[in-house]
Amino acid sequence: MTGIRLNAPAPGWAIEADVVVVGSGVAGLTAALRCAAAGLSTVVVTKARLDDGSTRWAQGGIAAALGEGDTPEQHLDDTLVAGAGLCDEEAVRTLVTEGPDAVRRLIATGALFDTDPDSGEIELTREGGHHRRRIAHAGGDATGAEISRALVEAVRDAGLRTIENALVLDLLMDADGRTAGITLHVMGEGQHDGVGAVHAPTVVLATGGMGQVFSATTNPAVSTGDGVALALRAGAEVSDLEFVQFHPTVLFLGTDSEGQQPLVSEAVRGEGAHLVDASGTRFMLGQHELAELAPRDIVAKGIMRRMQEQGADHMYLDARHFGAEMWEQRFPTILAACRAHGIDPVTDPVPVAPAAHYASGGVRTDLHGRTTVPGLYACGEVACTGVHGANRLASNSLLEGLVFAERIAEDIAGAPREAGRPVLPETPSPLPLIAPEARAEIQRIMSHGAGVLRSAESLAAASAALETVHLNAVRATREGSGKTAEPGVESWETANLLCVARVLTAAALRREETRGCHWREDRPQRDDASWRHHLVVTLTPERRLVVRQTEGTAFPPTSRSTVPETIPPTVLDAPREP
Repeated sequence: MTGIRLNAPAPGWAIEADVVVVGSGVAGLTAALRCAAAGLSTVVVTKARLDDGSTRWAQGGIAAALGEGDTPEQHLDDTLVAGAGLCDEEAVRTLVTEGPDAVRRLIATGALFDTDPDSGEIELTREGGHHRRRIAHAGGDATGAEISRALVEAVRDAGLRTIENALVLDLLMDADGRTAGITLHVMGEGQHDGVGAVHAPTVVLATGGMGQVFSATTNPAVSTGDGVALALRAGAEVSDLEFVQFHPTVLFLGTDSEGQQPLVSEAVRGEGAHLVDASGTRFMLGQHELAELAPRDIVAKGIMRRMQEQGADHMYLDARHFGAEMWEQRFPTILAACRAHGIDPVTDPVPVAPAAHYASGGVRTDLHGRTTVPGLYACGEVACTGVHGANRLASNSLLEGLVFAERIAEDIAGAPREAGRPVLPETPSPLPLIAPEARAEIQRIMSHGAGVLRSAESLAAASAALETVHLNAVRATREGSGKTAEPGVESWETANLLCVARVLTAAALRREETRGCHWREDRPQRDDASWRHHLVVTLTPERRLVVRQTEGTAFPPTSRSTVPETIPPTVLDAPREP
């Protein structure tokens, strides 16, 4: 128990449960439904409405070996190649072998996938890094929305207790250092209001990603790294945070565009769209055997290189040959988004550029979703199961959330335990509040210094700038100078963003090679001799981030590590007194 917490009021109310699931995407709702079906009193906490998580924004689909001639072994091979040597093979094998039946159970829950009108079989498409058509989709390009609809409906039909519009704050722990629930802040709606608590012996983190740490991202506004920051404050291990996947084809809205950007699904390329420059030249030909359908890190690098060569700020995706009917039937969501911004893909190439999309790293778990904190589980994008390695294979994310959520529920139901009484730390150590105005500054720092292209120089500059943001907040709090932040959702979110930004930057600075979606311009080669291992980060009670280098790619949280090395600077340390 670190004692490090957000600066928030004490809980004014509390409810009891066997399990509290934080998050309402495919991972969170699947875990909640399975726990409830096992007879466990389950509460779902979500930051906005039940259907407002990242899952609903997923366009392409869910990958599984469902088609004729396809096998889990082929899916495994494609996943390992995309992961650039850092996937845990046992975790990937679990994913691909259990995936097909997990998708069938999702269909039994009520999810309606697109089917062939003649055979009635599920239609499958292809995406980057896949050698077969194995992506099941719904509503053409609205797969996430359909999965979210089905799971939300199932949760409501099952009568699960839900707390919407609630930001999770910190983990509660008992005297033995085991999970005892969470604190949360409900944003003025529903049965509860203000800061409260859910007392439960088991907590499942399914809070999604942290894309909002960058200026431009495909992630919704709620993706502020809350789960990873909470886990760090609780003393859990976090791994692979340097591997942030930048989706290659995000609708380019201008160099100054910020916030959530419209995604142009990889499935568009899977159906035959081409990446071209302003002259119409296909520049991915010859760069990889799969050309535009290479793994995402390779395509993103190809786009960035072409942009650098030509002094351009975007490239184009050309699918004019689809025709109006295919665009309207297969990609209605993308078509509408493009037209809303004055672009018609039926008649014009679509301007695209990479933007932050998915965190391959997160809270380190074993094959049952258990973290290094007893009673705390994690699944979905907030977790790092070892499946994705250095670069996630397209459409493996929904499958990972589904498979590992089911495994978590099975593990919890197999060993239920009594709740311990929450015990507050003897010497609580609240983090300084960060003014909401710093959010945009953090995003700009990260986009410039730790974005698609990185170097020792850019990362060191980003680390120093983030340190300044932190020190300014500390001084403002101590001295009452400047604009002092007040406790509230925006300041807590900004504190979480600053936390994950500093961990990500420190890990990226430490990994002195290019691998997967971690692209170091000053270290352009992959170095298996020195770097085929994971970087594991923990936060000590003294507010020092410690990085450990694992001995290989095996992934259980209990795997042996080298001697800890404190990352300079001491990333969350308060300034020393003069």
